[in-house]
Amino acid sequence: MPPFQRRDLLALGLAALGSSAFAQAAGDKTVRFILPNATGSGVDAITRAAQPALAKALGHQVIVDNQPGAGGIVGLQALARSAPDGYTLSVVSNNVVIFPSVYKSIPFDMPGDFTPIAIVGATPIVIVVNPNKVPAKNHAEFAALLKAKPDEFTYGSGGNGTILHLTGEQYVGEIGAKARHIPYKGVGAFVTDLIGGQIDFGTLALPSVQAHIKSGALRAIGVGGAQRTPAAPDIPTIAEQGLPSYVVEAWFGVLGPKGMAPADVKRAHDAITAAFADPAVKEAMAKQGNTISISTSEHAQSYFRSEKEKYAKLVKKAGIELQ
Repeated sequence: MPPFQRRDLLALGLAALGSSAFAQAAGDKTVRFILPNATGSGVDAITRAAQPALAKALGHQVIVDNQPGAGGIVGLQALARSAPDGYTLSVVSNNVVIFPSVYKSIPFDMPGDFTPIAIVGATPIVIVVNPNKVPAKNHAEFAALLKAKPDEFTYGSGGNGTILHLTGEQYVGEIGAKARHIPYKGVGAFVTDLIGGQIDFGTLALPSVQAHIKSGALRAIGVGGAQRTPAAPDIPTIAEQGLPSYVVEAWFGVLGPKGMAPADVKRAHDAITAAFADPAVKEAMAKQGNTISISTSEHAQSYFRSEKEKYAKLVKKAGIELQ
């Protein structure tokens, strides 16, 4: 074989090898979902159920990185500081639009320092009690008990100003009772203490306590939705039990860092849509009681802003002190 042909073939071989190595390296790159929530939270349960399908849709390994703390501010700050290359994302609850109303200062602008990619769906809120400490079995009995003993009962949350704090405060306020709020650094510790009897009741996302309700470790008083959830049809709503004004839910969506390129936003949105359409994920969401309705990224942008304004009014009405 003439020398020039050997050189050409060698160059082609090296190019093919380099291309293969590059493709393998790109395929091995990891997509990290920073969750500003503790393990065991509703958002955590949702993300982990969708994790395999997200990896398939994105074409990369997906890891879930729980970074709770300060009600979720720690994880969000980490996301805000991440490169806007589409390889660092987050699944968040409506906690993130409440922060600006309950903290005197936060180290980022919401949603200005982020890229809202999609509102994914909603998850039901359920009021649960420790059955060994609270004898009430329904809303009427529970409301009467709380009103008869002002400030004797305690309720927990995943942190000051979180959606679980607001929904608990809203229930107590609407029935005209008083109870002591105990904030935790995450939902996991909150649920552990609730089961252990260190606190008496709480409002929680159904996915985070569904197993404990079924085991009898916790007792459900009622669901906060307008209608019963198919995932737990035996739990009546608080509204149907005589408090029609108590209709609450937690929504969840996907964020990226500020400055993501339109192509990366579309890629992430397409992957989210595909993952939550996966049969296994749809089954998991149905069991958890989540309703999936994926918005456009354009709608997510405006929705984060409108929800921020809505919760500012609720925080003011509840009289929650700035932290």
